Amino acid sequence: MREFTIGKNDAGQRLDRFVSKALPLLPPALLQKYIRLKRIKVNGKGAKRDVRLAAGDVLQLYINDEFFEKPSEENLFLTLFKPQLDIVYEDENLMLLNKRPGLVVHADETEKVNTLINHIQAYLYQKREWNPRWENAFAPALCNRIDRNTGGIVIAAKNAETLRILNNKIRDREIKKFYLCITLGRMKPPAGKLECFLLKDEAKKQVSVYHRPVPGGKSAVTLYRTLETRGELSLVEAELLTGRTHQIRASFADAGHPLLGDGKYGNGAMNKKYRETRQALYSYKLVFDFPTDAGMLEYLRGRTFQVDYVPFRETYFPASGEGTPKSR
Repeated sequence: MREFTIGKNDAGQRLDRFVSKALPLLPPALLQKYIRLKRIKVNGKGAKRDVRLAAGDVLQLYINDEFFEKPSEENLFLTLFKPQLDIVYEDENLMLLNKRPGLVVHADETEKVNTLINHIQAYLYQKREWNPRWENAFAPALCNRIDRNTGGIVIAAKNAETLRILNNKIRDREIKKFYLCITLGRMKPPAGKLECFLLKDEAKKQVSVYHRPVPGGKSAVTLYRTLETRGELSLVEAELLTGRTHQIRASFADAGHPLLGDGKYGNGAMNKKYRETRQALYSYKLVFDFPTDAGMLEYLRGRTFQVDYVPFRETYFPASGEGTPKSR
């Protein structure tokens, strides 16, 4: 329990507005709930949210200590009263989340609160599976990332050992990652391998493609197979053998078949024609293909997880043939 004594400069304010200023991490909906439950008292008694505070009033707040901290990137998850997650799979060690296009995975210069990792941490905090005050260093963390405008499966580790194992498995290519994308034109051959070197420009947040080793460049290998072609668009499955920034987008553009909707590497006229402002790219399937020991995650060996709905696939390739995701 914490107490505040109202001074003359705070007198005259409504109870709920004073508390919201004093505790910026406390979500407004939770604040109103605590007032109703009389976990916020004025002079030892429950009070309505619109009561006006007077100088000398004493507020008693029966609220978790975390909400009294100063806001920082590490605790902004507390402000999410109703975390929104599309959970593909969850157990005591990890979660597989279907990230919607447009949501960033971590805070960046444009978004600090509404991020995938904040929603995950808020969800686990509210389930009482994790609390930063219980830990010396660990916080639930993502094992892989996908671009803001790409949708699909992201892996989150609930504990340090899971994070260590999965990071090693991803590094050693023991987790297969499959994407669906729509490319412009028909890939020739319809199935094959794209190999190149990618050099990242941090300032432009863009990569350049080379077909020979260059200083700072990283090798990128992508397997692909065309599932269907309709008119000038093709539905293609891509498997990442390496995990480089913008690997699929840049590699297909370099091959002459950029992704529909891609604003960085794509065809502006075609994007405008189809009114697409986000790349048609979705991380739709993961296979835990462990050839080596997986320790406490051995139970995942051989398991496949797949989303059952890819929006752009339903728009351009509804009821496609065998080998494509299920539709709702």
